[in-house]
Amino acid sequence: MSTIGNKIRERLELKGKAKEIAEKRKRPITKQKFQLKKLLLRAQFTQIGRDYNFAEMLTGKESLMQFQERVPIFDYQSMYRKYWYRQLHGEMGITWPGKTKYFALSSGTSEGASKYIPVTRAMLTSIKRASLRQILSITKYDIPKNFHKTGMLAIGGSTHLNYNGRYFEGDLSGITAKGIPFWFQHFYKPGKAISQERDWNQKLKEMVDAAPSWDIGIIVGVPAWVQILLEKIIARYQLNTIHDIWPNLMFYVHSGVSIAPYKKRFNELFGKPVYFKESYLASEGYIAFAGDKDSPNMRLLLNNSIFFEFVPFTESNFDQNGNIMPQATALAIDKVENNVEYAILLTTNAGAYRYLIGDTIKFINKDTAEIIITGRTKHFLSVVGEHLSLDNMSRAIELLQKELNCDINEFTVFAQKEGSLFSHHWYLGIDKNIDPKQAAHLIDTYLSTLNDDYRVERLEALKNVYVDVVPEQKFIDYMATKGKLGGANKFPRVLRGSQIEEWETFVKE
Repeated sequence: MSTIGNKIRERLELKGKAKEIAEKRKRPITKQKFQLKKLLLRAQFTQIGRDYNFAEMLTGKESLMQFQERVPIFDYQSMYRKYWYRQLHGEMGITWPGKTKYFALSSGTSEGASKYIPVTRAMLTSIKRASLRQILSITKYDIPKNFHKTGMLAIGGSTHLNYNGRYFEGDLSGITAKGIPFWFQHFYKPGKAISQERDWNQKLKEMVDAAPSWDIGIIVGVPAWVQILLEKIIARYQLNTIHDIWPNLMFYVHSGVSIAPYKKRFNELFGKPVYFKESYLASEGYIAFAGDKDSPNMRLLLNNSIFFEFVPFTESNFDQNGNIMPQATALAIDKVENNVEYAILLTTNAGAYRYLIGDTIKFINKDTAEIIITGRTKHFLSVVGEHLSLDNMSRAIELLQKELNCDINEFTVFAQKEGSLFSHHWYLGIDKNIDPKQAAHLIDTYLSTLNDDYRVERLEALKNVYVDVVPEQKFIDYMATKGKLGGANKFPRVLRGSQIEEWETFVKE
């Protein structure tokens, strides 16, 4: 098998280096205009293509300008209600040629437990292409010659897919697992059997059991899950660090949440230096990854069947709840500036068009399309992948008011470290005596129903939920100290960084 690995590595390295050199010569906007034309060409005879006359856009000199003028900005609800629901019911050629066979389940809002994001064969090809590029990027590092013999451990959701007679639905990792090349399956861990396990605790046990038989060089996964696995392996086999069992581990590819809160703990779990590399793979497509040795920043994939637009994250483009305005200004990549926060719009070969993905980013270097993720367009709390949205929070508070027969006009929440894990700490502004422990239990129950990701993370990575009850006036007085009384000023629903200490100090005083 090592001989096969050698041959594959050599061919991919040569092909990858040649393509990288060619791509570096093109300007970002040149790559992006080409991708847009390819997408419009493929989709011109679909329902959405006819609705907005993609064919005419292709004949004009200003395809980009016509595209932005004619096609509105979509969020999930508007895209689903107008087009994607028809694909769920088996209609063909709605937003992409042919029938949509797969739908990735992504965490939803209070209106539903999950979003159904179409995943086409074309998109799967693009994801596979980007994944290979990221794997090839490790050739830029000083790695041992036998490193290609090691395995890659991907800790994702269950690869089991549900089939309802029209389409398969499940985690994106399950959909993409079907496209893993045969030659790579030998290196892919934890393997098909364990990956299909839907019970996280059982899956975790099986990975711990199998750990001594693996030689892992790369780990891929959300920090909370990876941390839990490494801690259990170390405890089970009485190790000092994970390198006692996986001496060739060199790379950790993380995604989903910021690595910053976890890095100290990971460095304690590792016995040797490990490269931390960020990846940006969403249900809507493979957006970016960090592949350069000298930079921790990710680069947008500008030549992989995704056309990007960037909406300045300002009051003129978004309302106070993070909803995008109908006439928001969207920029192509040649118009962006460094260190400005933008929300991302995607047009993809999975049938998304000017689609607001919900993330916000900043360009660190617009010439090389280097970015960092800064957050979400709406207030979000996601330290362990719980993806708790403002809609989820507001709905939970609404249900709590009904259950306890009280008024809760102000509330805020933040994440706090608890041992090696995290907890949520809520403050509720209530002028009535209620039991904080009961309130915490009810909020936890509501959120577990509203949000699939939250429910899963509460099993292991999110340890506790706490509630403190304070008079509503406390919130008002705090705003007064900030000079933000009246008008459109709102108390932040999610506290971060120095805000947490300031607020708690204020409450105690």
